[in-house]
Amino acid sequence: MNAVLVAVILMIILCLCRLNVVISLFISALVGGLIAGLPIDKTITTFTQNIVDGAEVALSYALLGGFAALISYSGITDYLVNRIIEAIRTENTKVSRIKVKIAIIISLLALSVMSQNVIPVHIAFIPIVVPPLLSLFNELNIDRRLIGIIIGFGLCFPYVLLPFGFGHIFQEIIQKGFDKARHPIEFGMIWKAMLIPASGYIIGLILAMFYYRKPRQYKKIETANTNDKVILRPYVIVMVIIAILATFLVQTLTDSMIFGALAGVLVFFISGVYNWKTLDAQFVEGIKIMAYIGVVILTANGFAGVMNKTGDIEKLVSSLTTLSGGNMFMSIVLMYIIGLIITLGIGSSFATIPIIAALFIPFGEALGMSTMALIALIGTASALGDSGSPASDSTLGPTAGLNVDGQHDHIRDTCIPNFLFFNIPLIIMGTVAALVL
Repeated sequence: MNAVLVAVILMIILCLCRLNVVISLFISALVGGLIAGLPIDKTITTFTQNIVDGAEVALSYALLGGFAALISYSGITDYLVNRIIEAIRTENTKVSRIKVKIAIIISLLALSVMSQNVIPVHIAFIPIVVPPLLSLFNELNIDRRLIGIIIGFGLCFPYVLLPFGFGHIFQEIIQKGFDKARHPIEFGMIWKAMLIPASGYIIGLILAMFYYRKPRQYKKIETANTNDKVILRPYVIVMVIIAILATFLVQTLTDSMIFGALAGVLVFFISGVYNWKTLDAQFVEGIKIMAYIGVVILTANGFAGVMNKTGDIEKLVSSLTTLSGGNMFMSIVLMYIIGLIITLGIGSSFATIPIIAALFIPFGEALGMSTMALIALIGTASALGDSGSPASDSTLGPTAGLNVDGQHDHIRDTCIPNFLFFNIPLIIMGTVAALVL
């Protein structure tokens, strides 16, 4: 019985049964460790030691959440949304509603993509932009599952294909994985090898937009919001713009999301736009929104540490590759399944690369795969599961924004749709790439 396989399946089942993701990861890590023969104290120690690996990211998200709340408190997003709603109600024609829907889809798609490279804030834009738009989504009867998929596409597609921002980090890790496996590659080869697999995301997005095109009704629930009391003044707008620019510049110069978010927050406090007591209350509320995501990331790192400690990842690869009997097609599909299982459990494609690169590259070489095919294999196998994992920030982020009024389920409305519409096309196109390159 493979401990990693059992732990991941158990985690998915517990999440589907609506048990909290954090608790599901805890239980699954313990069960996986015990099945692998690790003493319970050793399992707990390994889990605890590996939590710190996600501390920087968790703190970054918490601070960015606080910064997002301060921008939202300025009233800019609510003001724009209210103007759009008023325009829709004034015209109230089918054409005007369709135009607004298209504008929303294009805008969210562009914002999501840019969050990975042009302005690399990752999911931090979601609590700024999405919650104020919920009333507009309700007015237009937009299915939030579609919005979750649109944002999910923007969070994953760019880093898989484009060598900029987070994509540069992703592809750099792939290059290092090949170096460690004594199969050096040129950095410029990676995006070329990922062209075919990345098209799976585009196919999935098109299918999802067709599938979720029908209207979906949501209850009009008023969320706690103090923005109605805030007067939108020119000085406030100027300070918000300065805060955003400060965050972007500091993050770019220091390569730290923590200090970038801190710079934006300090602009608000120093500017005197609002009194410190009010800002502090809003900042804390923003931290609460993103803090949960941080806790999940910390827990996922602990889970990943236990899975690595069991040594059953190597056994999983060995047993499944034996089943393929040297058949190229079967071997590729099985390696993708392994990548999917590992990433679903860990919740991070970036953390998956070093694990599978060391195992898959020698096996791929033995099968006679070309270098380009191997790159496509490693890149696709590591990305699989990021779209759909309950522990991935690519699913946690959209849920944090869409579930502010409690009408968007993390598993059923974000994880499952993303899993079906992205991972299946990704496996198909990844298999094609590994066979033809």
